[in-house]
Amino acid sequence: MTPEWRDTLFAPLLAAKGLLIAVSGGPDSTALLWLAAQWARNGRVPSLTAATVDHGLRPGSASEAASVAALSEKLGIPHATLLWEGEKPRTGLPERAREARYALLAEHARKIGADMIVTAHHLDDQAETVLMRLLRGSGVAGLAGMAVISERDGVRVARPLLEVSKAELIACCDGAGLRYFEDPSNRDPRFTRARLRQMLAEEGMDARSLARLARRAARAEDALTAMTDAAEARLGLVAHLTCRADALAGEPGEIALRLIAGAIAKVGGREARRLGLEKIEALTDGLVQAYRKREAFNANVGGASVKLTRAGLLEVAPETPRRTAAPSD
Repeated sequence: MTPEWRDTLFAPLLAAKGLLIAVSGGPDSTALLWLAAQWARNGRVPSLTAATVDHGLRPGSASEAASVAALSEKLGIPHATLLWEGEKPRTGLPERAREARYALLAEHARKIGADMIVTAHHLDDQAETVLMRLLRGSGVAGLAGMAVISERDGVRVARPLLEVSKAELIACCDGAGLRYFEDPSNRDPRFTRARLRQMLAEEGMDARSLARLARRAARAEDALTAMTDAAEARLGLVAHLTCRADALAGEPGEIALRLIAGAIAKVGGREARRLGLEKIEALTDGLVQAYRKREAFNANVGGASVKLTRAGLLEVAPETPRRTAAPSD
């Protein structure tokens, strides 16, 4: 990896005031830490801090975090170990651990004044993400995979290595003589990502082709987002939580679906992408059928009540709390 290539990869990070680099101790994040340290020698970069989340799930996790701390000190980068405390879930462990990791990183970032978390997600991770979402029937937004810059828990998250393969990152570590650790859960067939990783290897699937699909889907997603914003400017459904059904019906189906999801997310206090595409599709289909038949319609989704009157007015409001039965004597 040449300095010019590295500088190009890290260019999106220049907009930050302070960077918190997430380092687990694996080859990917160890390479990220080392590359960031080399990049920082230019002088005109945001302040760098590193953090390791110790989930407490393996006997050697504490020593691995200590090793990262030692490397960070050697590179002149402040480091903190963040502990995931409390009882661990028996099911859905990877997802819960991921949520805890981001929450701890976001909390620490705010504490130290860093406005961007930097992770070591790479080309192979992107391919696995796209394949996983493809198998789950995701929409265009899901197939776009991970973005270079996104937001989570109120903090921006940067993934500058999405065009770099895992093999290249391992070679980077080996070339620099860096010590790193392999998490055995990465090969544990109980976890979906580990099975997909094995399938990619056995079937000879090209990670770069899947990443190319993600880029193309991201391009389509940008266009759809622009169309949705333009439609919202005309209809005002998300802003005012009401609009004429005939006006909404005049929009392409995907745009109408996104507007409805946006209104529901606003009322329910959730992110639109976390509402569940199938639920929004079923709701939209119900609305369309009712509109064509000139019938009233009412459904609750994501903490919101979506109502279509016989007069053709669409309204989105907070879901009415369900009444509990009065105790009998």
